[in-house]
Amino acid sequence: MTSLQLMVLAGMLVMAGVAVFAWWASAAEPDLADALDRLSPRRPTQPEVTVPAGRDVGERAGLWALRRLPPGWVRVPIHDLAVLRKPVASFYGDKVAFAELGALAAPLLAWLVSLTVALPVTVPVVVTLAAMVGGWFLPDLSVAQDAAKARREFQRALGAYTDLVALERHGGGSGSRQAMELAAEVGDSWPFRRISEELARSRFSGQQPWDALHLLADDLSVRDLDDVADIMRLCGEEGAPVYDTLRARSAASRNALLAADLSQANEVGERMTIPASLTAVVFLAILIVPAIARLFTT
Repeated sequence: MTSLQLMVLAGMLVMAGVAVFAWWASAAEPDLADALDRLSPRRPTQPEVTVPAGRDVGERAGLWALRRLPPGWVRVPIHDLAVLRKPVASFYGDKVAFAELGALAAPLLAWLVSLTVALPVTVPVVVTLAAMVGGWFLPDLSVAQDAAKARREFQRALGAYTDLVALERHGGGSGSRQAMELAAEVGDSWPFRRISEELARSRFSGQQPWDALHLLADDLSVRDLDDVADIMRLCGEEGAPVYDTLRARSAASRNALLAADLSQANEVGERMTIPASLTAVVFLAILIVPAIARLFTT
């Protein structure tokens, strides 16, 4: 074996040892802070980074990294993780796992290439570092995309929930809290379950239901839920009729979602014209290039 192959193999063994040590050093520990925070009626507007107990290898590795990395090195997307209900330790675990995958895959690829082509020593080092950095930031992109999809799903369900609350108030004669709770029990999707959990927690803690929705809106960064909470506050505290207001709020939310969907569909349609245009250019080149070549050769 050449010296380059020995260096690559040594690097792979070192990274494997680091992975094994990270798994061994991060034993699972019981953590009641997250459970108590879920039952607390007063949560901060900027949620604190809680560290739930890691149960699998990924979460234990993330817990180990969370405890040992200097504060501020990683920007934790608190609101995105709250939408996905993804623990911070699991998010760190994904970053560690993808960074280690890049650290192991890049030297292996460099070793396979070195079997046929002589590579400078700096090439596998640079490629490995680039793969580790890319793997470290890949979970941020994944979480942001998943959270954006989840927020759109929540906003769609919120329109239906708002209509149900309006119907409960108008036809059923229910009080503000009862209307909000009954409407949340109709759906079985995760947005309805999330709202129902917040309302149940507010009932047990003596908190007003609209305040619970305000906290949920802050956690998820869904401003439309703030509007619904403000409307129900007027109904609960001042006895204002809210049927028409809720229906108008629901219609405005659906129109905004429809406009966003149409805009996205137009963007997709415009992108689809690019491959067709390139295909036409290739066919034209196939037809024209031989004729031009004959003109220059004759």
